[in-house]
Amino acid sequence: MRTAVVLCLLLTGHAGAEAAVNEATVETGRLRGAVAGRVVAFKGIPYAAPPVGKNRWRPPQPAARWAGVRDATRYGSDCMQLPFPSDAAPLGTAPAEDCLYLNVWKPASGGTRLPVMVWIYGGGFVNGGSSPEVYDGSRFAEKGIVFVSFNYRLGRFGFFAHPALSKENPDGPLGNYAFMDQIAALKWIQRNIAAFGGDPKNVTIFGESAGGMSVLTLMTSPAARGLFHKAIVESGGGRNLLGPMRRVREKQGALDSGESVGLAFAKKMGIEGEDAAALEALRALPAEKIVDGLNMASMNTPTYAGPMLDGQIVVETVEQAFLGGRQAKIPFIAGANNMDIGFSFAKTLDEVFRPFGPLRARAEAAYNPDGKGDVKTVGYLVAMDRMMIEPARFTVKKMTESGQKAWHYRFSYVAESMRKQWPGAPHATEIPFVFNTVKAKYGTQLTPADEAMSETVHAYWVDFVRKGDPNGAGRPAWPAYDPVQDILIEFGPERVEAKPDPWKARLDVTEALAMQGK
Repeated sequence: MRTAVVLCLLLTGHAGAEAAVNEATVETGRLRGAVAGRVVAFKGIPYAAPPVGKNRWRPPQPAARWAGVRDATRYGSDCMQLPFPSDAAPLGTAPAEDCLYLNVWKPASGGTRLPVMVWIYGGGFVNGGSSPEVYDGSRFAEKGIVFVSFNYRLGRFGFFAHPALSKENPDGPLGNYAFMDQIAALKWIQRNIAAFGGDPKNVTIFGESAGGMSVLTLMTSPAARGLFHKAIVESGGGRNLLGPMRRVREKQGALDSGESVGLAFAKKMGIEGEDAAALEALRALPAEKIVDGLNMASMNTPTYAGPMLDGQIVVETVEQAFLGGRQAKIPFIAGANNMDIGFSFAKTLDEVFRPFGPLRARAEAAYNPDGKGDVKTVGYLVAMDRMMIEPARFTVKKMTESGQKAWHYRFSYVAESMRKQWPGAPHATEIPFVFNTVKAKYGTQLTPADEAMSETVHAYWVDFVRKGDPNGAGRPAWPAYDPVQDILIEFGPERVEAKPDPWKARLDVTEALAMQGK
């Protein structure tokens, strides 16, 4: 009898402990997550009200409270979009306009004042979400990190201007609803992350592609100051390669204002006027009509504005801010892949090198030293360097000049199963290695070498989140960037190695081109 009572108490105590470890209370109510091994995951937590109806094209509004315990075991919907068929990280949920949810992974063992890591996904600002399997934060949580991912509005839901919106909210902010969502999520983290054991004073943000561009934008936005303390940018650019940014209200040179783009979209939808009735009609359009076929394959359209200068969230370009030393001064990592994005439309080598002007001889010596390169290959290298490779070095260099430690990397590892198809590491292929989710990406084709590289890359990111320095025992030393030595770490196909940048001559002439007239 006594043994039975003791056993009953032990079982009851265990159940109570289990209930405690997978529950948390945030400002809007209680949550119940799911325990898996050494990690507890809380998914689909509203950080703002649904941006639907009258909240379409409004800054994120406060989330409503709920009664009882909310089930937080499934992702909320990813934001409304037309999924991109060849996306490297396919969505795990069906897109919907009601999408402002975030997810938290924490160690099941508990803890307080744990470092916090926040993921911002890419997708060209028109695709993407937090639900892809390769974005699972469990491996970071296993290392004692509280990991957060969230959704932000995309496409015309995330970037839209119209005279009626300016009249409705004359004091702003306007236009950049995606960035407003990102800031709202970071503010939610400041208010609530302690409920999961996280330290709101030790937050690292990181993102890839449009997510990396978002990190850079947040680093240069007055509205985001103080919301994070370290940053990592993976293939996020940093230069004004696409020309001047559009302004919300004013025309800039040959570039129409965001309001003009919004009027063009409204006209396409059969909606005329600049008054409240026009805005009501726009807000009444079905979400599919707002998408109107927009995704990464159809972004170049006169009815989509993209990120804009709004005067409050985005007050200047990233390049202007970094050149002026006005970015957040925080520990920083940036880099890109050795077969990253680059778009060249040149038909001849003369067209490739003509933009270099007086730098042409240097450029030809750097990119085509034997004169035997073909226009496709050379054009791609020049375009890739201008779009991703040199801008990464630029941001690291400027951060170093501001007195902060920064680290530069290049990712060139290719999973062994893909080496016959890929001569280098394409855009976004570093992500599963950073997250240590390579098994989800490569499945049965995963090799021990792939796993070893994933463990190594992941460990550098973990140490940076923990202490603001990526170095740790048992791995090659990664020196902080020094413009004189120009050393980066390469995650290569055979080894991880810190070395002088072998592309220095290319990047130096590309930098000289970028700085002409500045």
